[in-house]
Parts: sequence; C-alpha cells; structure tokens
Amino acid sequence: MTTEGIRRVPRLRWRIAGLIGTGVLINYFDRISLSVAGPQLERSFHLTPIDLGLLFSAFFWSYALLQIPVGLVVDRVGVTRVGRWSAFLWSVAQVFTALAGGFAGVFAARLLLGIAEAPSFPASSKATGYWFPRTERALSTALYDVGAKFSNVIGVPLVALAVVGLGWRWGFGVAAALSFVYFVVFWGMYRDPSQHPNLTREEREYLLTGGAEPEGQPSESSTGMLAYLLGARKVWGLVIGFGAYGYSFNLFLTWLPDYLVRTMHRSILTSASYAAIPWACASAADLLVGGWLIDFLVSRGRDETRVRKAVLVIGMCTGLAVLGATATARPGVALVWISIALTGLSAAAPVAWSLPSLIAPKGGVGAVGGVMNFSNNMMGVVAPIVTGVIVGRTHSFIDVFLVAGLVLLAGVASFVFLLGRIAPLPARAAQ
Repeated sequence: MTTEGIRRVPRLRWRIAGLIGTGVLINYFDRISLSVAGPQLERSFHLTPIDLGLLFSAFFWSYALLQIPVGLVVDRVGVTRVGRWSAFLWSVAQVFTALAGGFAGVFAARLLLGIAEAPSFPASSKATGYWFPRTERALSTALYDVGAKFSNVIGVPLVALAVVGLGWRWGFGVAAALSFVYFVVFWGMYRDPSQHPNLTREEREYLLTGGAEPEGQPSESSTGMLAYLLGARKVWGLVIGFGAYGYSFNLFLTWLPDYLVRTMHRSILTSASYAAIPWACASAADLLVGGWLIDFLVSRGRDETRVRKAVLVIGMCTGLAVLGATATARPGVALVWISIALTGLSAAAPVAWSLPSLIAPKGGVGAVGGVMNFSNNMMGVVAPIVTGVIVGRTHSFIDVFLVAGLVLLAGVASFVFLLGRIAPLPARAAQ
C-alpha cells in the first residue's frame, strides 16, 4: 500500500486504542488508591508495616492466580464479553473497599478487585493484536501500557486530594465512580473488528495485509494450548524476564508513596507530588521509546527482532539504576535514581506486552499474555510482602532496592538467552 493510500485509511483503530488505554489508566487508579491511603489506613486500623505489605499484596493474590485461566477464557469467549463484565466488577470492588470496616474488609475487597481486573492486560493485548498491523503494534501497545505509569502522575495526586480533604474512604469512592463511567463507555464502544459497525473495508484490509491477528478461537483445547506454550523456550524467556520487570514495577507501584512519607517526613499530599516525578518520566519513555521509536524503526525496514530486543534489554539494564538508591542517604538523590530506573523499565514494558500478539500461535494470544502476566503479578504478591518485612526489620529501604536490582539481573539474562527471535510459534503438530 502506498504512503498516500495509508494516509487515506480511516483511523477507528486508534480510537479503540484510546479506549483500551483509558481502561488501563482507570485500572491503575483503582490499584494505587490503596497505596495513597496507606498511611491513613495504618493509623486508622493500627497496622504494622507487615500488615500494610499484606494489604498492598492482596490485590495481586487473586489477580496473579487468575491470569492463566482468564487468558484461556479470553481466547475462548472473546474480548467484548469478558471486558464488559470485568469493567463492571471494578466499580463494585472499589465500593466495597470504601465501606470496609477493618483490615479483613479491605483485604477481601482487594481480592475481589484482583478478580475483576484479571482480564485487563490479556484482553488488551488480544484486542491490540486484532486491531493493529505489526508496524503499529509497539505504539498501540504503549498507549495502553502507559496507563500503568501515567495513572501515578495524575491518579496519585487526585486520590491524595480526596484522601486528605475527605478521608481515605473517598479515595476509593472517586476510583469507583470513574470505573463505572468507563464500564458504560466500553459497553457502547468496543467490538472486535469483524463485529464493529464503523470499521470500513479499507481499514479492515489495511489491518489484514499488515499482519493483524486473525479472529477466531484456538483449534485445540485450552489445556492442549497451555501445555504447548509451557513447553516453548521462547515463552519461558518472556515469562521469567517479565516477572523480573514486575518485581521492581510493583515495588514502586505499592511502596513509593509510603517510602517518600517515611524518608522525606512529608505529608501524604506532598509525597504524592514527589511520587509523580518518576512516573512522569516513565510515561514519556513508554510512549516515545517503547512505542513510537520501535514502530518508526521497524516500518523503515530495521530487523524487528533486533530493534525490539535492543529496547527490551537496554531498558531492563537501565532499571538497574535502582541500585543507586542504595548508595545514598538523601531521599531526593534516591528519587533521581528511581526516576532513571522507572524510565528504563517503562521503555521495555510495551515491548514485552507486544510480544504475546507477535509470538503466539493462532488463538493463543490470550494464553501467552495470561502466562506472562501471571509471572509479572506473582511478583506483585512477593515484592510488597518482602519489602514490608525488610522495612519492618531494618527501618530502611537500602536492602529493598538491592533485592530489586538482583532480580532485574536475572530478567536481563532471560531475555538475552531464552527469548530468541521474535516470530510466531508454529502451530502445534496434530496429535
């Protein structure tokens, strides 16, 4: 297709990308609301750092455990139906959190939130595979992945204003209201390409000729697909590497506001403003490097594997800047190192999230995304608890950041030695 022809192709796909990205953004409003309200909850319910770590991790228990089964469900049932029910349940879970009367109530509500949001990333990855050709896959993926970072830029201050001005319950109330609005919009706007009434023939042809994933269910059973994927070295490279990313990401997602309160001895609102700095850097890197730059290079004929793996590995190595935070007693300097680390990790993240739709066999994108995100979010269980134990015993974050650096080194090795070429896995041979 000529450059002139491409310019004439309608752009419904980018509106779909914006819808998916908004959903992830609101997802993370839901998740970070507890991190911002943490200091008030600690005082209200007389919690210890270990208690707080357990609450921070509760969401990830159910969320992580459901990643693999929900990925298989998305492949079978489809993005539209699963996405609608998921968005509705986000709202319900946040309402339950706002009404909780103690540690047990908050913990149970966070478990429900994990169940409700479990389909988010596998479904987003599958939808992006349907709606975008390979040359636009990086930027379209970055548009939803950046929600995980940018939510901390606008969501942390927004929730902090509600928490400080009205109390911690209203922080969850704001998130619940936004979640319900998104549910209504998603219900009315999202369809898969074959079912969308506003998708033109020209744009549909552009998607198919550009390598968009074909719609349809896998040709074999869910258990057969899962067994095949778990036997693939390429999938294990992605799973281990992204799990290492998830350790540092979830550490910062859950503990950064509390870290700033403890080390800077500032108010919740002031600390929330400081916390927005590294996440703003992360958002820019996610879109510009992990998104636009990769599509720019691939569309101009650069080798796809080299480009994606270079950004993936360099980004993960830049994440090792977190070790710099162990060498200073000045919180401001530590925040600079954390900003550098999150910038590198965020450049790598959309590359990783584009891989399920690039390496999965037909009908297996949701399953690959589910396995990958299971690893990522099991680290969401581990990182907050390990951090709570370390902080409770040492009253310091130095060892916390050291552990994060060591985990990242393992992830870099996995991406380098196990992932291999970025190309679709062959269909499983008939048994």
